[in-house]
Amino acid sequence: MRRYCTFLWQCARLSFVGDWRYHTWMTVLTVVALLGIYAYCQQLVHGLVVTGMTDQVSWGLYIANFTYLVGLAAAAAMLVIPVYVYRNMHLHDVVIFGELLAVAVIVLCLLFVTVDLGRPDRFLHLVQRFNFPMSMLTWDVIALNGYLLLNLHICGYLVYTAYRGRQPSKIFYVPFVFIAIIWAVSIHTVTAFLYVGLGGRPFWNSAIIAPRFLASAFAAGPAFIILTLQVVRHYTAHRVGDDALFTLRRIVQVAMLINVFLLVCELFTEFYTDSAHVAAARYLYFGLSGRDGLVPWIWTALLCDVVAVILLVLPSSRALSTLNVACVLAIVGIWIEKGMGLIVPAFIPTPLGEIVEYTPTLPEIMVCLGIWAVGLLLYTIMVRITIPVLSGQIRAPDAEARAAPDVARNAQH
Repeated sequence: MRRYCTFLWQCARLSFVGDWRYHTWMTVLTVVALLGIYAYCQQLVHGLVVTGMTDQVSWGLYIANFTYLVGLAAAAAMLVIPVYVYRNMHLHDVVIFGELLAVAVIVLCLLFVTVDLGRPDRFLHLVQRFNFPMSMLTWDVIALNGYLLLNLHICGYLVYTAYRGRQPSKIFYVPFVFIAIIWAVSIHTVTAFLYVGLGGRPFWNSAIIAPRFLASAFAAGPAFIILTLQVVRHYTAHRVGDDALFTLRRIVQVAMLINVFLLVCELFTEFYTDSAHVAAARYLYFGLSGRDGLVPWIWTALLCDVVAVILLVLPSSRALSTLNVACVLAIVGIWIEKGMGLIVPAFIPTPLGEIVEYTPTLPEIMVCLGIWAVGLLLYTIMVRITIPVLSGQIRAPDAEARAAPDVARNAQH
């Protein structure tokens, strides 16, 4: 326990060490996070009336971000599967960044759910009435928290054994890795079922929602990791080879193609059948009765998706500059189509035929930016701690004495 407390203390001290760029980045994120806390305090005092949500549109920017981030968390599986299932060693040294991303993103998901409740004490209602297994919301709570614990264990164990100068025992983390792979698929599938199971919202009543969620998740997540790895390679001594980046590029390429194909299938079903429930889709893409608040959003998302697919398919995407542009477009496009383009239209028009549009307010946007800043702070700190430990720059006082026997033992094996 004393060694572990020393490890935590060294990690805490290390998170404050860096050059001026690191401190500037952390200061900006801290200021944005504080502004978000201020806006959330306003929401606690006055209630959800300070947001753009109403009785007609009861889910907005908070749940839109939650939906997107659940997919981002599942993306860790796209690093784990090639390494532990197909033995792709190109990603072996960077798989930890996917696991750390999953931890930070699940924390963000829980924060967005908390602020959407209005009052945090409403969690007690969920705990006291844990309607398992009938409630899909209960399944979602179990999936998210279970995935968080799995990734915390995997990351914590690998980093701590590196700090102690020991080889990690596979029996203590490999079984959890394979469980996490299945769990990563389940968290996004359960989230999709949470929407699909609401019969009163025809816009969500499609069996294709779950596979579309997974395809978009396995595109946006690796795209974010590609950008992260280049920052790590540029500003730290950690070596990230181009082979790892281009392996992730192939994953993003295939996932984006599937995502766009499923989106086209959904559009065909909605507009070709021209059923009585097509009003929400028509409002989203073309406007309805003179209301077109989301039309610019969704067409921007479609443009980003199409351009990203074209760039990823072209041989020019093997250049990092083109690949970075494609990744940014994929992230933005998927955020819009899975967020504002999926959540809000299901409430418009209402079951009574009313058209009440939704526009995020300034406090709502500030809360969202604050939560994102908290997540980026957490992820930056975890990466800042992990790289020196895994590279051997930070070691336990008694680790040096064990290093030589461990090297000799590994050589014999």
